[in-house]
Amino acid sequence: MITLDPSNLLKIGKEHGLTEQELTSLNSHIGGWIENFKKRGQGFYQVIDHMDELVRIKDFANKVHGRYRDIVVLGIGGSSLGTICLQQSLKHLFENEKHINGIPKLHVLDNIDPALMREIQDVISLPETLFLVVTKSGSTPETLAQYCYFRSLTDALHLSPKEHFVFITDPVKGLLREIATKEQIPCFDVPSNVGGRFSVLTAVGLLPAALIGLDIEKLIQGARTMRDQFLSTDPGKNLPFQLAVIQYLMAQKGKTIHVLMPYAQKLIRLADWYRQLLAESTGKTLNDKGETVNVGITPVNALGATDQHSQTQLYNEGPFDKLIIFIKVEDMGEDLMIPQNVQSEATEFLKDVSFTKLLHTELEGTARAFTENNRANVTLEIHYINEDYIGQLFLLFEGATAFLGEMYGINAFDQPGVERSKIITKELILAHKQ
Repeated sequence: MITLDPSNLLKIGKEHGLTEQELTSLNSHIGGWIENFKKRGQGFYQVIDHMDELVRIKDFANKVHGRYRDIVVLGIGGSSLGTICLQQSLKHLFENEKHINGIPKLHVLDNIDPALMREIQDVISLPETLFLVVTKSGSTPETLAQYCYFRSLTDALHLSPKEHFVFITDPVKGLLREIATKEQIPCFDVPSNVGGRFSVLTAVGLLPAALIGLDIEKLIQGARTMRDQFLSTDPGKNLPFQLAVIQYLMAQKGKTIHVLMPYAQKLIRLADWYRQLLAESTGKTLNDKGETVNVGITPVNALGATDQHSQTQLYNEGPFDKLIIFIKVEDMGEDLMIPQNVQSEATEFLKDVSFTKLLHTELEGTARAFTENNRANVTLEIHYINEDYIGQLFLLFEGATAFLGEMYGINAFDQPGVERSKIITKELILAHKQ
């Protein structure tokens, strides 16, 4: 079970924190907001019930087990960040440096930097590689450019496309769907009612997860646990609502920069994934009434204890414009004691202290320092890092983001600012050719 501790906000007080009355001030709206986002027709909380697709993904992963040494994901943004998070959170941190138990290495090419295109070829063998091409629209220019490049390389070696490519895209339309139909390339769906940044629990994230040996059923199980909370009209049971209320009210007090700071190396890519989710969903010019509002929350990712030495000076003594959301992991797995092999007053306080104890204490100390300086902070706590809890965290943040959209009166599920830049890019490329 995930818990949310807002007690430090209450200690800080009304100007820079919250009161008990404020924490419950939006409770009466919860039922209406749940109905509102249901009416928006979004399926991010429904896809976890699509058992046929889950079975198909597992069957495909079992069918190709042992066939490939490398899996390469071609995608950007919502097509890649969830997969990167799953790999970092749930696999051995250094597993990709060698093959373990026949599990393929996973590489995610989430940019079009030519160095990525060149240097990935130094570590893979094309005949032993499966490319997952991920774009919901089927027309994302960066992903199509990547596909064209690697398709040319595999064609030059006379490799069968249907043996070395899988498409994850729109169920009906788009270029990739056309190619898949024509060339019998395996194809998985991104449901039309699920936006890219909300798609990690579709084939976008589940297929690469299954291919590298993760338990995707447990991921879904965890997501369902949080989904049940997300749809509850009881504010005391709805954790996504509770988090969104804090974020919204703090933003109304000028805390429009929200820092997600897990104290766990494995969770830093979760913060990367969340950064896109929050930024694209809340940053909007117009509200639902067509009025110009220019709202949004700026997400920042940080890692404890690393960023105590790079960011917290600013957070402690800089502008009062931030909410820090800590993530604590109670059980870090097999613990390690800090040896007493250096006899010095400088290390005396570490006697009989484990690395987990030190990490937890540094989180507590950082939170206490922030609170003493009236810096808004809350703590989310999970027990383990495993598939169940990662699934819960995905739905927690997706659900909180949906609530934030309703609180702001905006559409949290579109991204017109991103689409406009895509149009201009295409126009500029064509203009430069003339």
